[in-house]
Amino acid sequence: MTSSLSSMEQLLSIMQALRDPETGCPWDIKQDFSTIAPYTIEEAYEVNDAIATGDMDKICDELGDLLLQVVFHAQIAAEQDSFTFADVAQGIADKMIRRHPHVFADATARTDGEVRKNWEQIKKEERAQEGGGAASLLSGIAVTLPAMVRASKLQKRAANVGFDWPDLEPVIEKLHEETGELLAQWQQDKTDKNRLKEEIGDILFVAANLARKVGVDPETALIETNRKFERRFSYIENALAAQNIPIEEAGLEKMDTLWDAAKKEEKK
Repeated sequence: MTSSLSSMEQLLSIMQALRDPETGCPWDIKQDFSTIAPYTIEEAYEVNDAIATGDMDKICDELGDLLLQVVFHAQIAAEQDSFTFADVAQGIADKMIRRHPHVFADATARTDGEVRKNWEQIKKEERAQEGGGAASLLSGIAVTLPAMVRASKLQKRAANVGFDWPDLEPVIEKLHEETGELLAQWQQDKTDKNRLKEEIGDILFVAANLARKVGVDPETALIETNRKFERRFSYIENALAAQNIPIEEAGLEKMDTLWDAAKKEEKK
């Protein structure tokens, strides 16, 4: 590597060297799109986790790991004469210009609501062109997305054309309705796992809609709640250890008391 190379050129050159069939890294050489894909997803989540910490050095580091995934995929494609990193960069640059006509052309969008409306209309036209005709409003939402993320995206698409509750109260009523149906199914036949799974799915879908209505990303909300649960359960473990009480012998009542204590500590 020469010092005259830009950082991006150096990274591309490193990946090319790692994939060299004669002198490269045996692990990197054997990879393909499908084997690298799980790492790409993992790195995206690690970026999100770093953002939650607010640690800028960590965010920078994790963004670098994610960028490496893009470079890796682009190198595999270049070896197959499919596309290059330059094609990836040019493609997204063109897309950003095309989807921001209020910045790069003569369209007008004075609010973020107008921006979103224009964005969705442009995406709809793009999907229709890609499909050779009119496409479903819900097409193009990746089925491999986390389920809560995909639910939110489906609901947003439908809401953009008016298929949406006018305010929050009907969504909460729907949540109560769905939990009631789950309870009824449980009381009727708790062994029917398919019906129970369907009722749980309905509850989670409404929960995603509830998050959307109040302007919260459901996936991020659940991630933060997971962290909160871990933090409070750790408090229970530490408190029991300080009292020389094995957690298996503590009992629910004792652990509930410590859980409440953990909540009080957080409020302080």
